[in-house]
Amino acid sequence: QVQLAESGGGLVQAGDSLKLSCAASGRTFSSDAVGWFRQAPGKEREFVAYITWSARRTVYSDSVKGRFTISKDNVKNAVYLQMNSLKPEDTAVYYCAVPTTSGVATTTPSRYRYWGQGTQVTVSS
Repeated sequence: QVQLAESGGGLVQAGDSLKLSCAASGRTFSSDAVGWFRQAPGKEREFVAYITWSARRTVYSDSVKGRFTISKDNVKNAVYLQMNSLKPEDTAVYYCAVPTTSGVATTTPSRYRYWGQGTQVTVSS
């Protein structure tokens, strides 16, 4: 059974940094694209970033480009989201996910099959 687990969330002030981690059990990330999404209260889940299976390509939403960095460590079987210069509008539950077609990266949440339970990020002004 595949399980994804996010960690690293917390309460920070605007301008601070956080690094989220996504660990997998029952699966290796070496052939997977992995995405990060977030969902704020009352809003739909939105794309944040993805990394291709080879880690050669990363894509970011416009709202986080230049501030967030996604990376992959196949040895540790983990994916990370480094978040710098955090803003109050970054407040949300953050999820990592693996696409239904594991090697195909996409910005569409419905095309992801495996999801973690999420980790809360709260940024105060």
